[in-house]
Amino acid sequence: MEPAAPLRAALGPLARTGGYYARSWRDYLGSTPNQMPIARPTLALAAEALRDEVVLLGLRARRPVSDPAAFARIDAEVVAALDFYDSRGLLYDPRSFFTAPCRLTDVEVHPVQRGSRSYERLRWVSDYRPRPGEPGAARWLGYRASAQGYGLMLRHREPRPWLVCIHGTEMGRAALDLALFRAWQLHEQLGLNVILPVLPMHGPRSKRLPKGAVFPGEDVLDDIHATAQAVSDVRAVLGWIRRRQPGEAVGLYGLSLGGFVAALVAGLDDHLACAILGVPVADLIELLGRHSGLCRDDPRRDTIALAAPLGRMISPLSLPPRVPMAGRFIYAGLADQVVHPREQVHRLWEHWGGPEIEWYRGGHAGFFQSRPVQRFVTGALVQSGLAAPSAAPAPDSAIG
Repeated sequence: MEPAAPLRAALGPLARTGGYYARSWRDYLGSTPNQMPIARPTLALAAEALRDEVVLLGLRARRPVSDPAAFARIDAEVVAALDFYDSRGLLYDPRSFFTAPCRLTDVEVHPVQRGSRSYERLRWVSDYRPRPGEPGAARWLGYRASAQGYGLMLRHREPRPWLVCIHGTEMGRAALDLALFRAWQLHEQLGLNVILPVLPMHGPRSKRLPKGAVFPGEDVLDDIHATAQAVSDVRAVLGWIRRRQPGEAVGLYGLSLGGFVAALVAGLDDHLACAILGVPVADLIELLGRHSGLCRDDPRRDTIALAAPLGRMISPLSLPPRVPMAGRFIYAGLADQVVHPREQVHRLWEHWGGPEIEWYRGGHAGFFQSRPVQRFVTGALVQSGLAAPSAAPAPDSAIG
């Protein structure tokens, strides 16, 4: 790396945040009615965008783009995958791509005590297997840690409604997931049973993976298989819950990458009471291309463009939602630099028929400190029947 490269990398977030701030003023002053909400630019909002840019810098460091020679393997797999899925009619029939999971029966449940609180760890064998001959299948089956399903469970002694919380990128660790979902509040104050499954290639399912094997990442077929397995695992957990307590309502709540998975499951499952999507991804391949950092004339961008039909095949934009309109909820940050509000969230919101949405003034991770988001999530759970009306947030004129 040339000497100036580290300096450019360090200054990149500042330069991109400055560009965002300038564009925000342009959009704000030139906005017209009926558009997506546009926040008045402030230094606080710019600071939220800068925090996102720093996060992206760290994600890129963990997900460096391979050199062109190594990328040739990814390109060849994309070409083979397009032929494989097209010949089976799956590119234009995503519902058939996501096969129904097997019945989840042998679930190990282990109690865990942390101070004055206790929860349970779940463990099971994921039944997901790529189709015979599917590109990237042999490599995926070699990721043995991802074949083991994991999750956390907070449950009451008596039957209660269930909420399945699906984490985002770089999560899948107990302390982090419990905190970011405010799981104890969901469990203790709202009276819900809560399950937090771990996505493939995250947390304990990332052990002993080869260097550079991440989800999401540049390896398109790994992204395809990880998405398919994540959807299969969540659907298997839903079936397990319903067999244990058949009369109780069940909902989904996903964050970022987890919002992407939750939206897919909501397009496949007919019996969800609600689906809450927080800062959700709509098109994973498109998002990876946006953050690749590749120049416009870099041939590796051609591979990403070539993979666009694969991205659409695994996108919730290709599946009509099966959750009732009254059970669809989305929230997103107006200054989000990770999951673009217009290119990702707004498109998903339109595809879902314009359900209730909360646009908070913040970046990608700003939801955690946003009181409007907390009230929105609680209100969504009450409206969909999972939480009791007494848990509904009090009217607050400061919401915004």
